[in-house]
Amino acid sequence: MNTKVRTQLSVMMFLEFFIWGSWYVTMSIYLANTLNSSDPEIAMAYSTQSWGAILAPFIIGLIADRYFNAERILGVLHLLGALLMYLLYATEDFAFFYPYLLVYMILYMSTLALVNSVSFGQMKDPAKEFSFVRVFGTLGWIAAGLLISFFNWDSQNGISEGVLRNTFLMSAISSVILGIFSFSLPKTPPRVDRSKKVTLSQILGLEALGLLRDRNFLIFFLASVLICIPLAFYYQQAGQFLGEVGMANPAGKMTIGQVSEILFMLLLPYFFKRFGFKNTILIAMFAWGLRYALFAYGNPNELVIMLLIGIALHGICYDFFFVSGQIYTDSKAGNTYKSAAQGLITLATYGIGMLIGFWFAGRISDAYLLGDGGHDWRTIWHYPAAFAIVVLLLFAFFFKNEKIAYKS
Repeated sequence: MNTKVRTQLSVMMFLEFFIWGSWYVTMSIYLANTLNSSDPEIAMAYSTQSWGAILAPFIIGLIADRYFNAERILGVLHLLGALLMYLLYATEDFAFFYPYLLVYMILYMSTLALVNSVSFGQMKDPAKEFSFVRVFGTLGWIAAGLLISFFNWDSQNGISEGVLRNTFLMSAISSVILGIFSFSLPKTPPRVDRSKKVTLSQILGLEALGLLRDRNFLIFFLASVLICIPLAFYYQQAGQFLGEVGMANPAGKMTIGQVSEILFMLLLPYFFKRFGFKNTILIAMFAWGLRYALFAYGNPNELVIMLLIGIALHGICYDFFFVSGQIYTDSKAGNTYKSAAQGLITLATYGIGMLIGFWFAGRISDAYLLGDGGHDWRTIWHYPAAFAIVVLLLFAFFFKNEKIAYKS
């Protein structure tokens, strides 16, 4: 892969995650304060990510992989996404906001697969080359959060004045840029022979269901669903929580999690080799429980360090579980069902697990709504903390140690 192509792919990845990071973290603050949305409505908004993860494979499997170059459909989807983002920016009613967002997330979750397809299509050795390109996605997410705080859109004044809606406009503009830029990317033709019939099981990765006959993989699969229930609390509630307790510029502060993600991605090979797959997963689960305990007892006045550590634990939570899980799944699937197995785990985590988690997060936060419009956050955070520890104990008891080959 030459320097020009590497640069193109890096810019693509930067913009891809800049678009998502522009609005996702602060959406709960925006909905609660500008559209006066209820907690169940906020949960509905965040659950669009899960519906997108469930429905996106149909776009990729039925259209993108069979009829069009990946870079072209990537461009079209981002241009459509820009229009939907502008509609989200302009609407003042949740009744319109939700369907716009649902359609947008179905399209956007499809682009996540497409940027990977474009990247892998240009690489001779993806194992060595992809990480350099992918890290620009994390940098894009960080840049979006820092820009939001730089413009003070997430400050108390910015929230009260309604300028937080500008995050959707920023996302729309960057979507237009990536949409146009996508047509200049290296050509990535369809990978599937159109003469061959595609089945529902192939699209959803259900061909890999046979792996569930392996006891350890079944335990890992169930744990993947369950651990995403407390994970959904972080994605859905963290921004709103930090805003309510008075932390200045929460969007900028939450980029600490992405910086941590880069750091622990580099440390993952050491932990994987030193402690093995099972213990690495257990460390991630423990970090989830610890994060929520820190959120429950920290505050921005005297114990702000507890909140910042809780945010910084994102790197361990995400890398040690999801990346380790991808490595484990790849090792168990073999050459025949590698893609199907990864699709199955994605369906379990971002689809089923988080969909359940977003629903619970909305119901629990609504149950602890205070008379002044705030929340009893200390009590709320006990729920995901306890759930994460229960999943940890179940996984520790039922999953039997096995050696997993890992080449860093």
